[in-house]
This record gives sequence, structure tokens and C-alpha cells, in this order.
Amino acid sequence: MSVSGWAGRARLRPGGVLYGGAVGSATAHAHHSVQVIAALGGDELLMAGPGGEPFRCRAYVVPAGVRHSVLGGVPRGVVLHYDPLSVTGRRLAALAGDAGDLVPDALPADPFEAACALDSVLPQGPLPGADPHPGLVRVLDWLPGREHVRLSEAAEVACLSESRLAHLFRSELGLPFRPYVLWLRLMHAVELASRGHSLTDAAHGAGFADGAHFSRVWRRMFGIAPSDFTRTIQWM
Repeated sequence: MSVSGWAGRARLRPGGVLYGGAVGSATAHAHHSVQVIAALGGDELLMAGPGGEPFRCRAYVVPAGVRHSVLGGVPRGVVLHYDPLSVTGRRLAALAGDAGDLVPDALPADPFEAACALDSVLPQGPLPGADPHPGLVRVLDWLPGREHVRLSEAAEVACLSESRLAHLFRSELGLPFRPYVLWLRLMHAVELASRGHSLTDAAHGAGFADGAHFSRVWRRMFGIAPSDFTRTIQWM
């Protein structure tokens, strides 16, 4: 059974979002996080990959920066986002694609509780040689809360050249510097909205010029309008 709207419960956590509920459709988009999207109750999602080719699956792992869309959602499903440098994010990225085997059969009936349960059993443990470059780590610790940051400023913090730092963002995070900064600002806006701020106030609080700019960036990252997601989502 396919659905078009999103309605459920969600929780922000460092590096991403945990969601359980109705999974709606989403136009082609790409985001900073590593995403796990899964249907519950025996249903299947209708997805499309980078080339727009449609396919059905029970669960799918989308690496950071990979373009995809949800052509047909399900009444009960889960969506989990992970920072690509987190242990879980790095291990999941190595399993990109169909991920039906990752989803246990015995999950709670409530979608949000199922999302929490799935989160607890996803791959953990260190990856050999997976430690990120220390300069990149310094920049990632420094960036949150800063607006309109230039690559040259970040390079000084990293003690690296601009070209070297730009390469590290692409190779270790899966996307360029500027989209990563936009992702942080989007997550700040989501945090403000989850606390009861209007979308306009949340956009301004996260450093966006106006609500229209915020909406464009959100659509590019998530494939839906921000109002479609925040209006019917209960934030935990």
C-alpha cells in the first residue's frame, strides 16, 4: 500500500534524525547524512536511484551525497539519518543499496519504537583505518553554530590548504564543504522548529536570508517542503 504524506514521530540526535511513521513520497534529492529507510509490516517502498531508475525494496541504505527519491511510501516505516563519520554511518555506507537483511522481523508495531529498536541493532564497532583526518575533525568540531563560514577560514582551523581540506570533505564526508555547512544550518533550523518556533523564525535563527531560501535548501536536501514534514511530525 503506497502513501504520499508524512506523519509520525521524530527525534533529533547528533549528526542526524530518527523517524517512525508514515513514509511519504519525496522528489529527487541528496543529503549529507547516511540514510536508512525501511518499510514495516511486509510492505515495500518504491524508490529511485541516482539515474532515476525505479525499484522496490523492503529497506535501502543511501550514502551521503547520493541522489535518490521516494516514488511511493508506506503507511508504516522508519527513516534514520547518520553522520557519515560516525561508526554506524561509515559501516552503513559500505553496505549501500538494498538492505532488507538489516531489518529484523521482530520489531515493535509502533513505527517510532521500531525506529529506536532498529537504531540499536544496526552495525556498530570500529572500522580498520577509518579514523578521519585530524584537521577535518578540528573543523567539524569548530563549525556548528557558525554562519556564512568561508573555506579559507576553515582551512586555517584545520592547518591545511584550502584544496586539501576541500578534498577531505569530498573523500571522507561524501560532499563538498558548502553543502555540509548548509546541512548544519538545516539541522539547527529543525532543532528550532522542534522547540515550537515558526518555520520563518527557525529559518532566520539558522542564518537563512528568508523562508523561501530555507525552503529551497530543504527541498534540495530532503525532496519535500519543510512545512510538509514539520506540520505532521511530533518531535520527541
